[in-house]
Amino acid sequence: MAGQKFQYDESGGTFYYFVLSFLALVLIPTTIYYWPRKKKEDPSKRKEECQCPDCVKKNFILANAEPYRLLKSVAIKVTIVLGWALLLFLTYRVSQFDYEMASFDPFEILNVPPTATQAEIKKAYYRLSKVLHPDKETGDEKSFMMLSKAYQALTDDVAKENYEKYGNPDGPGAMSFGIALPSWIVEKENSVWVLGLYGLVFMVAMPSAVGVWWYRSIRFSGDKVLLDTTQMYFYFIHKTPHMLLKRALMVLAASLEFDKRHNSQVIERQSDNDEVPALIRQLPNLNEKCKEHPLCRMYSIKARAILHAHLSRIPLNAETLERDRQFIVKKCPYLVQEMVSCVHQLVMMAYARRVPRLPSIETIENCMKMSPMIIQGLWEFKSPLLQLPHLTEDHLYFMNKKRHVKNLQQFAQLKPEESRMLLKNLSDFEYENIMRVLGKMPLIDFSIRCEVIDDENTNVVTAGAIVTVTVTLERKDMRSLFGDTKAPEKQGINDEPNEEAEDEEGAGAAAATAVPAKKASAWAKPRKGKGGKGGKKPVNNQKKKAAPPKPAAPAAAAASTAAASTTDDQTAANSEAESDAGEHSDVESVAGSGSEDDDKQGRNNSSLDDDDDEEWERLQAKLNKRERLEGKSRMSHAVHCPYFPEEKQEYWWTYICDRKSRTLLTAPYHVTNLVEKEEIQLKFTAPRWPGVYTFTVCLRSDSYLGMDQQQELKLDVQKAPAPPTDHPQWDLSESEPEHNDQQENLSDYTTDSSDEEDSG
Repeated sequence: MAGQKFQYDESGGTFYYFVLSFLALVLIPTTIYYWPRKKKEDPSKRKEECQCPDCVKKNFILANAEPYRLLKSVAIKVTIVLGWALLLFLTYRVSQFDYEMASFDPFEILNVPPTATQAEIKKAYYRLSKVLHPDKETGDEKSFMMLSKAYQALTDDVAKENYEKYGNPDGPGAMSFGIALPSWIVEKENSVWVLGLYGLVFMVAMPSAVGVWWYRSIRFSGDKVLLDTTQMYFYFIHKTPHMLLKRALMVLAASLEFDKRHNSQVIERQSDNDEVPALIRQLPNLNEKCKEHPLCRMYSIKARAILHAHLSRIPLNAETLERDRQFIVKKCPYLVQEMVSCVHQLVMMAYARRVPRLPSIETIENCMKMSPMIIQGLWEFKSPLLQLPHLTEDHLYFMNKKRHVKNLQQFAQLKPEESRMLLKNLSDFEYENIMRVLGKMPLIDFSIRCEVIDDENTNVVTAGAIVTVTVTLERKDMRSLFGDTKAPEKQGINDEPNEEAEDEEGAGAAAATAVPAKKASAWAKPRKGKGGKGGKKPVNNQKKKAAPPKPAAPAAAAASTAAASTTDDQTAANSEAESDAGEHSDVESVAGSGSEDDDKQGRNNSSLDDDDDEEWERLQAKLNKRERLEGKSRMSHAVHCPYFPEEKQEYWWTYICDRKSRTLLTAPYHVTNLVEKEEIQLKFTAPRWPGVYTFTVCLRSDSYLGMDQQQELKLDVQKAPAPPTDHPQWDLSESEPEHNDQQENLSDYTTDSSDEEDSG
C-alpha cells in the first residue's frame, strides 16, 4: 500500500452507478408484474356462466367498477417505458465514463503515428493547441488538458516511463472513493437547502405518514372491522343472549362502517330525506321506532331499510339507494363473521364465569343465517329454489300445484322430462340456464368420526376425556344427482326443538325429561348416596337447576341431564363446576381436575415404548396438520349470487352443539378452501358423568340457503378408570436417602388430597 493515495471523488460520477443499479432492481420486477396484459377469455368457460339478466347486469357493473382502468393502464405503460428509457440513458453515460478513463492513447489524441519523431509530435501539439486552447473561441478545457497530458507522455522521460509502466503519465492511479449522490448536494453553497430538505423529509413527512397509518390501523381488527363495531356487537349480544334473527339484522345494520363519522366512504345525499322514508313505508316489521342507541340513529335505520329491501328484492333508485345497497351488502360477510366470532368469545367467557349470561346456540346460528340470506338476497323463510335464475314466486306456485319440491336436491333428482314439464312456462334457453346453474351448486358429503386421541383405547370415551371429532367434507357438483331418484336426501339442520324450549326456564328441565330417571340416579352413585327427593322440590329449586348452562358446555350438558336426581346432588355438581371454571378459561380445561387426573392415570397403564411411538406419530400428524392450515387459501368455488355486488367464494361453518341444553361445545370452524375434500378436527371435553349423550355436529353454508346439514353424535361416556396405586417406576431404592424428605412431603400431600376427596 506504500505510495498509494486516497482521494474523494467530487465529480458525482458514482451517483450514476447507484441510480443505474437501483433503477434496474426496481424496473425489471415492476415490468413483469405491472405490465398490463389482456386476459384471454375461455369461450367454453364463458358458456358455462349464468346468462340471466341479473348476472349480466352484475358482470357489467364489475367490468365498469373502475372507470379509470384504461387511463390507468396507459399511465402504467408510459411510466414503464420512460423508466426503461432512463435506464438506457444512464447505461450509456456510465459506459462513456469507463471509456474516457480506460482509453488514454497519446498518439490518438495528437493524431500522429506511433513512429512519429519528436519534431512531428511538437508540430502536432502546437497545431492542435491553437485550436483547443481555452482562450481561443474554439477552445475546450477538457480536451486541452488531455492534449497536454498526451504531449507530456511522449516528450518527458519520467512521464513517458510512467505511461509505459502504468498506462498513465501521472504514475500509478490513486484509489478513489465516492458517494452515491449528485455533485450539487455536496457543494457548500447548497448545504442549507440540503439540510432543510433532510429535516422536512425525515423529521416531518415520515413521522406524519407513520402517525396517520398507525391511527388508521389501530381502529380496525384483523378482519378489517372497526373495533368500535366489535365492541357494539359484544354489548348487544351480551344484552340479548337469545337473539332472534331480526334483532341480529338490526345489530348488523347498526355497524359503524355505515356511519359517515366513522367511515369517509359513506355518502349522504339530500335525496335520502325523501327516498328513505318512502322505502320504510314499503317495509313491514322494520321497527324504525326503536329507541336503543345506535339502533335509532338515522344511518342505522337507513342501512336496515336497505337490507330489508335487499332481502325482499325490491328495486331501488340506480343513482342513489342502489349504490348504497351495493356498498352495504359488500361489507356484510366480514361483519357477519365478526358477529359469529363475538358470540363465540362471549360463550367462552360465560364458561369461565367472566360474564353472567351464556348466549344460546340460537344466537350464533341466527348470525350465521344472515350470511346466505344477504349473499342470495332472500329471506330465510323463502323457498331455496328462488336462488336459481329466472324463477319467481309465480313459477313456484304453479310448480307446487303439480309436485311439491322443497329444496334444490329434490329438484335436481327429478327426471329431465319431469323438471321440464314443471318449468314449461320458461323458454329452452332459460331452462338450460337454470339446469346449468343448478349443476354447479355444491353437494356436500358430510361424515364424522369420533375418537379419543390421548387415550390408549381411542374408541372408548371416558368421563372428562378430550374428544376429537374429525369432520370430513367432500364436495361434488349437484349435476351428479340429475335424474337419480334413489339418492338419499341430506339431513338438514332442525332447530325446532330450540324454538319449543324458548319459553322454558332453563335447559336443565328440558334435558331432564329426555333422559330416563334410572340412568340419572345411577350416575349419581359416586356422590355418596345423598337423598333422592330432588324431583319433589318447589319451583324455586327447579329454577336453580337452570343455571348449569353457564359452566363449560360438556359440564352443562351433563348437569342438565342429571337434573332428575336429587337437589343435593345438583348443588354438589354446581359447586365443582364453579371451582373448575375459576381455574381455567377455555372449554377443554373446565371439565375438572379430577377428570384430568383420571386421563393421566389411564395413560400410565400402557407400556413406555408404545406410548413414545404413539406420541411421536401424533406429534407428526399435528405438525402436518399445522402446515396444511398455515398454507390454507381462501379460494374454493364461485357462488351464483346475482344480487351480491362482488365475486363470492363458497365458505362453510362447522361446529358441535348440544340441542337439549342449547349450548355451543366447540368454536365454529370457518372452512374457506373446500375444493374437493377437506378434513377438520373439532375437540371438546366429554361430560363428567357416565351415560349416553347426544350432541349435534352442524355444517352451515355462508353462501347458499338450504345447504345446511347435521349429524347426530352419540357418546357413550364410560366411567374413568381408577387411579393406579402402585407402579414399578414409583419404587425408590434405599440407597437414595437424600430423597427421603421429598418423598415424605409427597406422601403427605397425597394423603391430604385423598382425605379431602374421601370427605367430599
